[in-house]
Amino acid sequence: MFNVNEYFDGKVKSLGFANKDGAVTIGVMATGEYEFGTSTIEYMTVTSGEMKVLLPGESEWRVFGEFETFIVAKDTKFKVIVTDQVSYKCVYN
Repeated sequence: MFNVNEYFDGKVKSLGFANKDGAVTIGVMATGEYEFGTSTIEYMTVTSGEMKVLLPGESEWRVFGEFETFIVAKDTKFKVIVTDQVSYKCVYN
């Protein structure tokens, strides 16, 4: 079935499920700055809007827009800045 997730005082919300791709979440983020930790490899695709991302080991922020994907390694942290509401899909491996 579905899992409902809420983080950062409700500013980040997602629905989790499993399908042929494995564990997946579909979520939204309100305007703000966030730091996430990973326990698996994450493939995050922006589905609406854009997010500014600082990936592990990098010193420069990168902007990802609609239908662009970035990959985050297992057991790391990454930062996100959202200047307008955004939606995403994340696949966990």
